[in-house]
Amino acid sequence: MNPVTRISTIALACAAGWAVPAAAATSADVMAMQAQLQQMQAQLQTQMDTMQAMQTQIAALQGQLAEAKAKTDATASAVAAMPAPTVSAKPPVAISWDGGPKIESPVDPKNPKAGKWSFKPRGRLQIDTASVSAPSAIGSKSLGLATEFRRAYFGFDGTIPGNFGYRIEADIANSSIDPTDIYLNYTGIKNLTLTIGQHKPFESMEDTESDLFTSFMERASFNTAFGFERRLGLSAQYQKGMVLAQVGVFTDNVTDLNADTDNSYSIDGRFALQPKVMGGQAHLGGSAHYHDLNDGAATVRYRARPFTHTTDLRFVDTKAISALSETNYGLELGWTGGPLHFTAESQWMKVNRPAGIADPTFNGGYVEAGLFLTKGDTLPYKASEGTWTRIKPKNGVDKGGLGALQVNVRYDWLDLNDNGVIGGRQELAGASLLWVPTDYVRFIVDYGHLWLKDAAVAAGTDRNYNADVIGMRAQFDF
Repeated sequence: MNPVTRISTIALACAAGWAVPAAAATSADVMAMQAQLQQMQAQLQTQMDTMQAMQTQIAALQGQLAEAKAKTDATASAVAAMPAPTVSAKPPVAISWDGGPKIESPVDPKNPKAGKWSFKPRGRLQIDTASVSAPSAIGSKSLGLATEFRRAYFGFDGTIPGNFGYRIEADIANSSIDPTDIYLNYTGIKNLTLTIGQHKPFESMEDTESDLFTSFMERASFNTAFGFERRLGLSAQYQKGMVLAQVGVFTDNVTDLNADTDNSYSIDGRFALQPKVMGGQAHLGGSAHYHDLNDGAATVRYRARPFTHTTDLRFVDTKAISALSETNYGLELGWTGGPLHFTAESQWMKVNRPAGIADPTFNGGYVEAGLFLTKGDTLPYKASEGTWTRIKPKNGVDKGGLGALQVNVRYDWLDLNDNGVIGGRQELAGASLLWVPTDYVRFIVDYGHLWLKDAAVAAGTDRNYNADVIGMRAQFDF
């Protein structure tokens, strides 16, 4: 028996209380004690074997743990040695807000002057309600109260790398698709813009102005009477400092070009000076136009509605007259500063008729003045187009304010009587109230009193009478 076993046996015996003097123990007692001691020694040996096995297992686990830790440290070192991922300075596509979502590609850093791709949806809606009061003897169902979608435009515009831009837009207000602006332009030459496609041929200041920004529901009567509209053509526009020059060669509106007999073309030009005068922005301009109908049997017709589009009745109308070509020219004057603005225009239209028939010259124009009732608001001028542009309220409803309030007065005339052609003369005195709660929402209420002379529509036997028009518009755009 080894010393450890001997000592353990004695200790256990003492603890059990049976270590007595040898003399007192009988032979049977000794044998019983030896048997019990041998049993305890066997149990103790079993426990020691178990502990030895556990120590062996612990040593093995410690080895596995050390090996796993070494692998983890190696992996961490490898990851730390890897270069950090690079993050692009700009996202591949940028989305901003410019009255609507605008999507733009990044500029090529190797050629930043070439521009970038961009795409922006655009649209507008104008809802008009108006009433025309005229002598009952006229007997027309077109008079009275009416409501319509005046315009419902939808389209998109944007840019193309290489300093190109584009716009495609159509009016869907009358349950049909009527193309408006459809063009491609180029701005890669300083101060110069080249445009090809259907666009406005620079015919007057108010016609150049977007219908979103006019002071009244309708433009001056000569704009519609003289057939000012978008046409398919090629134009150039130069603007630098106080000088604006526009010139173009055009055919006709794309919807009219569906007729094979329409071979007309026009040459149109407009020039304006844009000086600062009396603490405000002034505009002094003029335009000239030649339109060759290029058809010996062609006719023209000049007419205008009574200050609203909700009626198809025209009090002034030349009916169709034979013509070879048209020559017209106009003068423009405008000024804006602080809460005030002033505008005046006049256009003359000469009809070149077949030989032996006198050539009439018709005239129209308007004088307008406006005043903002809200502090800090003004009528902005867009030098690149030579016309008034979007009113941006200083304290819009979206900022907790009232928005912009503007009152306007206007005198408008159209004379379609000359050299044997009796189309009538229409004069109008009008007033309007504009509420612009935010940049992209506008409400208009306007009133006009008309004087008719030699009217194309008789009130019984009378062709000299008066009429009144009141209208309201709600519009928004994006």
